[in-house]
Amino acid sequence: MALYLIKDLDDDYHSKLGIWQITETEDELRRLCSVPSDELEEISYVKSESLRKQKLAVRALLDALFEEKVYLSHHDNGKPYIENSSINLSITHTEKYVAVICNNTEEVGIDCESLDRDFSAVEKKALSEEEIDDLDEEKRNEQLAIYWCAKEAIFKKMSQHNVDFAEQIEIDNFHLRGEGELDATFIQKDGFEEELHLEYMTFDRHVLVWVAG
Repeated sequence: MALYLIKDLDDDYHSKLGIWQITETEDELRRLCSVPSDELEEISYVKSESLRKQKLAVRALLDALFEEKVYLSHHDNGKPYIENSSINLSITHTEKYVAVICNNTEEVGIDCESLDRDFSAVEKKALSEEEIDDLDEEKRNEQLAIYWCAKEAIFKKMSQHNVDFAEQIEIDNFHLRGEGELDATFIQKDGFEEELHLEYMTFDRHVLVWVAG
């Protein structure tokens, strides 16, 4: 069982974070987790073994996070929810890790990426001119990864269509550390600004960013 972390977050919203490291074979993951037969059939149609394992690892992590059996489903926009619970949750997965954040009352968002990826495309795709000016040449890829994960986490939390990452999601300047906090602003299409607080951690060449409340 490759449960990497379960943590009650020290925030104002009593969020819970879980991380699973995918070290098992696909058969081992199938034996570890309880998956409804219809979902198991759906997973079996996925061509990529890596993606099948990620989906099964999400299930294993949910089993570890919840005492009762939960039924995972998705809205039409892809946002996950638990059919037999009103809890809010957000899910992210990479080839090596899956992570979940959940909260009883507040919408949440989470995103994880491998730092072995090249994030240079993020600069033009998702950053404002001010954010680009704040980049440090020596740690550029790591900073871009955090910017991307932060904006993805906010996007998941807000659950809106056609969000312009560069124009509508602003991340304040930050100093890259092993773990830390981020301040951000989400600008609604009508101009209303919502202040958000995020946290991040880096581990095993991965970065994880989450937002609650």
